[in-house]
Amino acid sequence: MRRKILVVGTGKSTSYLLDYLLQKAEEENIQLTICDLNTDILPDKIKLHPACTALKLDIFNDVARSKVIKESDIVISMLPAHFHIKVAVDCIQHGKHFVTASYISDEIMALDQQAKEKGLVFMNEIGLDPGIDHMSAMQVIDNIRNQGGKMILFESFTGGLVAPESDNNLWNYKFTWNPRNVVVAGQGGVAKFIQEGTYKYIPYHKLFRRTEFLDVEGYGKFEVYANRDSLKYREVYGLQNVLTLYRGTMRRVGFSKAWNMFVQLGMTDDSYTIENSEGMSYRQFVNLFLPYSPTNTVELKMRHYLKIDQDDIMWEKLMELHLFDSKRKIELKNATPAQILQRILEDSWTLAETDKDMIVMYHKFGYELNGKKEQIDSNMVVTGEDRTYTAMAKTVGLPVAMATLLILNKQITNPGVQLPIRREVYEPILKELKSFGIHFKEYKVPYLGYNPDSVAS
Repeated sequence: MRRKILVVGTGKSTSYLLDYLLQKAEEENIQLTICDLNTDILPDKIKLHPACTALKLDIFNDVARSKVIKESDIVISMLPAHFHIKVAVDCIQHGKHFVTASYISDEIMALDQQAKEKGLVFMNEIGLDPGIDHMSAMQVIDNIRNQGGKMILFESFTGGLVAPESDNNLWNYKFTWNPRNVVVAGQGGVAKFIQEGTYKYIPYHKLFRRTEFLDVEGYGKFEVYANRDSLKYREVYGLQNVLTLYRGTMRRVGFSKAWNMFVQLGMTDDSYTIENSEGMSYRQFVNLFLPYSPTNTVELKMRHYLKIDQDDIMWEKLMELHLFDSKRKIELKNATPAQILQRILEDSWTLAETDKDMIVMYHKFGYELNGKKEQIDSNMVVTGEDRTYTAMAKTVGLPVAMATLLILNKQITNPGVQLPIRREVYEPILKELKSFGIHFKEYKVPYLGYNPDSVAS
């Protein structure tokens, strides 16, 4: 009898995941069931594969969801993060292993003891970021510790970007993941981290003007803005005594300064709705955030408010987005400013069919060994094939698929809710990812510590 893998959700990150599992179907004796509210979007090569069954499933139908989980051996949830708990609770009830690429929520963590009692592996954060970042970092950190080294610095940056050959707008950016996450990034608190033993805090309204710069060989210069909470990784990676711990998001240089215009205007706000948003023009939307003037145009008011000249590249970036178009209409009812801005940006930043995306990940490890301070810099660059087979889908989906088979084959057996930070998890996955062109280049560099010249004021 074939072993049954259930995949719930068929979002943008599942192309490589499904291909990988179906290519392994005969060798691993598996049958794949894919459930979604809309299975029509699946390509025929998936739906018609003899080892695959596609089922329409409403995740809120408790009876149908419970039935399909009960009939499986292991469940992969690729649903939006807040729906994972419904699947996870059913997995506990029916004694099924559970895999997801999302962050561990408090609700999922609350299932830890039950998962352990039932001997179930609940593997989370096994995508790209979180996922490959955990595994690649822990591999180097464990190797340093095994040599007797003491960690004193860890910095980690990841960016979902557009590949150079498809980079054809002034922002040097296109959406390669959930656009909403880009628009509301950094909100809901301050960014906090530690540098050279000093705690640092950046409020949201300053976040995009405090950037660190770095170079990736062959790909040029990038900038980084701080993630919301770097400090939680002290416990995860066992870095309680490091002097510097900083995690951030990578963009091409100039993006953050331009994005800050939207922040200062208030267009990224997601806390209230605009009651008459439906049918409003892009131009009218922009005007909502500008002072009244009986004589000045929207363009002139915008330039005065942001203190930019018409020959400034910042102005060109705004013009490129058709923000002042009176014919383009917003088709969202009672939408927040953030939701409207997202819709406007999707006009310009959606990947074309043949566009290629690019994932860049960069780690810095500082440590003391034999009384001397050392540093290792490590980076990974992955380029996608097209809009369907993206680098994002590859780096999220493949680790999920590989972990699923390792659990099914009892090579990962430690029960409970967990991250991929143990050697038995990260070693085989990182090794196999290399065969798909997903690997890191490591460089020994002079230990720099925290360089204040690399951070913009």
